[in-house]
Amino acid sequence: MSITDEQRENIQSGRTSPQSEFDLGASFPPDFLWGAATAAYQIEGAVQEDGRGKSIWDYFSALPGKTYRGETGEVAADHYHRMQEDVALMAQMGLKSYRFSIAWPRIQPTGTGSVNTAGLDFYDRLVDTLLAHDITPLATLYHWDLPLPLHERGGWTNRDTASAFADYAEIAARHLGDRVEHWLTHNEPWCTAFLGYGIGIHAPGIQDTQAAVNVAHHVMVSHGLALPRIRACTKPTTQLGIAINLYPVYGVDDHPDTLHAVKMMNDFKNGWFLDPIFKGQYPERLFENFQVSPPPILPGDMELISSPIDFLGINYYTRTLVRSYASGAPGCISDLQEVTSVPDSLYTAMNWEIYPQGLEDILRWVHTEYAPPAIMVTENGAAFDDQWNPDDKHIHDAQRVAYLREHIRAIERASISGAPMRGYFAWSLLDNYEWAEGYSKRFGLVYVDYPTQQRIVKDSGNWYAKFIQKQASRTNPTQE
Repeated sequence: MSITDEQRENIQSGRTSPQSEFDLGASFPPDFLWGAATAAYQIEGAVQEDGRGKSIWDYFSALPGKTYRGETGEVAADHYHRMQEDVALMAQMGLKSYRFSIAWPRIQPTGTGSVNTAGLDFYDRLVDTLLAHDITPLATLYHWDLPLPLHERGGWTNRDTASAFADYAEIAARHLGDRVEHWLTHNEPWCTAFLGYGIGIHAPGIQDTQAAVNVAHHVMVSHGLALPRIRACTKPTTQLGIAINLYPVYGVDDHPDTLHAVKMMNDFKNGWFLDPIFKGQYPERLFENFQVSPPPILPGDMELISSPIDFLGINYYTRTLVRSYASGAPGCISDLQEVTSVPDSLYTAMNWEIYPQGLEDILRWVHTEYAPPAIMVTENGAAFDDQWNPDDKHIHDAQRVAYLREHIRAIERASISGAPMRGYFAWSLLDNYEWAEGYSKRFGLVYVDYPTQQRIVKDSGNWYAKFIQKQASRTNPTQE
C-alpha cells in the first residue's frame, strides 16, 4: 500500500532509476506547458505599497497563535520588488509557462468599486516581462487573499461576494486578456471553504461546518458567474479553468464498512467540487454526511456552476488512506479516520506521504469519471529541510529531484492511458510564505535566503531545467 521499493530507494537516496535520468516525457505533446507556480500573498510582500488593500491573510496572520512564530506575508519573498530578477530566473531555467495569482486587494482595495491602477500596472509589467522571455502566463484570479472589507461584510458566507468576484474577474481579464490566454478562476476552493471556514486553520479562521458548506457553494457560484464575464473580454482562443486539490482515496482493506468510508471520504475530498462542475449536482448524501443543511441553492445555480470549462487544474500532493470500519460503518464525515503513518513510506517536511502512484490514479479516475476536455497538473511538489551553506554554490535537494521525476513519470503513464494532459506546474518556483506554517517549510525550486532575499537555484531547479531542455530537443533536435 506504500510506494514501491525502487521508488523509496530512489527518493530516499536521490539516485536515478535504472532508466536514464531524463528518459521520460516522450509521450507529451510539443506544446505541453512545463512550468512552475506561485501565489501572490506567498511571494509578493509589499502589502502596504501602491494602494494595495488588506486581505484576510493580513488580518489572520496578525492574530496571536495563528501562524508559525506569528510570521506574516508582509515581506515574503519580496517578489513585488524583485519581479524582473525572478522572471530572469524562470528564463534561465527554461520554463515554458508560469502560473501566478493576482492579488484581488491590489486591484480593488475594498473588494468592490474603484480600481487601483498601480496594482494593475504591476501585473502589466509581470505579463509583459514573461512574454518578452517567451514564457506563457497562466493567471489565477483567487488564491485565498479575499479583500478584508468583503470579509467584514460576511466574506464568502455572503452571496454578494460571488458577484463582487465576477466584477473583479472581468476587470482583470479586460486589462490583461489581450496577452493572458490561460486563466484559473479559483485555487483549491476546498481549502477556501473547509480550512478557512470549517476548521479555521486558514484565514479567516472560522470554525463552522454549515458556514463551510455555504461558502463552498458561493465560491462555485462565483466561478460560474466569472466564466462568461472573462470570455466576453478575452480572445476566442483563451482557455478557462479552475484548480482543484484532489486526493485519491484508498481503504486499508475491502471490508464493506471500509468501502463505505472510502466512498464517503471521496465525496468529501473530491466529489464535493468535481460533481457540481461536471455533473451539475452535489454528491448524494453529502450534506447529510456533513450533518448540516444543504447550502442556499437558488434556481439556476447548478447550471451556472457546471458551465463548460476548457481545462481542469489538478493540484496533487498526497493520497488519503482510510482505516478499517469492521466495528460499523461511519455515520458522518467527522467519523472518518485517516491513516497518517504508513510503514515503509517516506514523508515530506509537511508530513505528507510521498505516493507518486496516487497522481496517476487520480488523473485516470478524473479522466474516466468526468472527462474534462484537458487536464493540467497545476501544483505538485514537496517541502524538505533544505540547507544552504554560503560557501557552497549548490543546494543539494536530491529527494526533491527524485520526487519530481517520479511524479512526472506518473503523469506520463496517465497520458499514455488516455488522460488529456496539457501542462505540469511544479510547486513552487520560490521558497515562500507557507500560510500557517510561516517560513518554516521550503517547497521551492529556488532557495530564498530571507534575511538577504538572495535567490539560489537548487539542484531540483537545475534538474527541472535540464529536463525541460530535453523535452524541447525531442521536437527540435537543434536545441539538444
